[in-house]
Amino acid sequence: MNSRSRLALVSRMLILLLLAPVAAIAQAVTGVGFQAIAIHDPVNGGTTPGYVFYPSAQPSKVTWRGPYELHATPDAPPIAGAKPLVVISHGHGGSDLGHHDLAAYLASHGFVVATLEHPKDNFHDMSGVGTAAVLAGRPIQVKAAVSELLNDPHWKTLIDPNRIGVTGFSAGGYAALMVVGAVPRFDLYVGYCARHPKDPDCAMLQKLQSQGTATAALAALQASVDQWGKPADPRVKAAFVMAPLSLVFDKAGLAHVNRPVYLYYGQDDQVLLPQENVLHIAPLIRTLAGTKMIPKAGHYVFLAPCSPQLGKDAADLCKDPPGVDRVAAHQRINASALAFFRKTLGAAAH
Repeated sequence: MNSRSRLALVSRMLILLLLAPVAAIAQAVTGVGFQAIAIHDPVNGGTTPGYVFYPSAQPSKVTWRGPYELHATPDAPPIAGAKPLVVISHGHGGSDLGHHDLAAYLASHGFVVATLEHPKDNFHDMSGVGTAAVLAGRPIQVKAAVSELLNDPHWKTLIDPNRIGVTGFSAGGYAALMVVGAVPRFDLYVGYCARHPKDPDCAMLQKLQSQGTATAALAALQASVDQWGKPADPRVKAAFVMAPLSLVFDKAGLAHVNRPVYLYYGQDDQVLLPQENVLHIAPLIRTLAGTKMIPKAGHYVFLAPCSPQLGKDAADLCKDPPGVDRVAAHQRINASALAFFRKTLGAAAH
């Protein structure tokens, strides 16, 4: 072999080596199936709805569920074998399909993903907001979703019980932090509301303070944290947390977090001020794996990009500030979540 031939061979080998990671990523993407599930609710009794998204050899198709455009095929046959599980917890007044794009993305890359609708704090029923059933109940319901799938004869064969993660947005981020060990202190609301008296969420506390019952109410709420069992779930190994309600966590409460946590937030979030929430807790988490900010973005950028119908029905949730492209933002969010869970759950490209 002359020098020119050797040079050509080396060049081809270098090209193949450079393309190998791209090929591996391309091969990792599969179709996505989904099925509706009913999850036992230990807090209120009965069941609550949700969905499971999973890898399938059948190509994905666009499926509509209400105003949500899902890129997944109902009841498609799953790819056999145990896979990592991720449970998604929605935000205040949210939906079990509010993060459907993240669910489908992770499923297309080899994960089983479960969503649930938190009772009394969803888009059609917010009767429990601010009560123990929601503030203490949310992490219990996430744990119940994990148990439901691990105990179900159909789903348990598709899930590796040693590779489970959680992700949450807003109040769902709060729940995710509790699932990996964070302990809230509800009396921290007092200081927050003193600093931000015009925050609408402080109206009830201010009313209780005027009646002289705020201290007792907060103490009762604090006592309810373990009412339905310990919120922390040792089965969950990592948490991907988006714009969390986290002003109720202090250094002592976060000292119990011993699993990787990744934080994501919008720079101009006016609902959960970053300085009071995500940036407040970031330096207090010993196992922090990373923090990422979306420039100029508000709170609701983490909800899936809206269909035209949803854009009309929920304009406030679908509109982003000038200079913010929600579709592009979600490409980065979803890729970050995938990289984080692949690393923390030991989930290689399938």
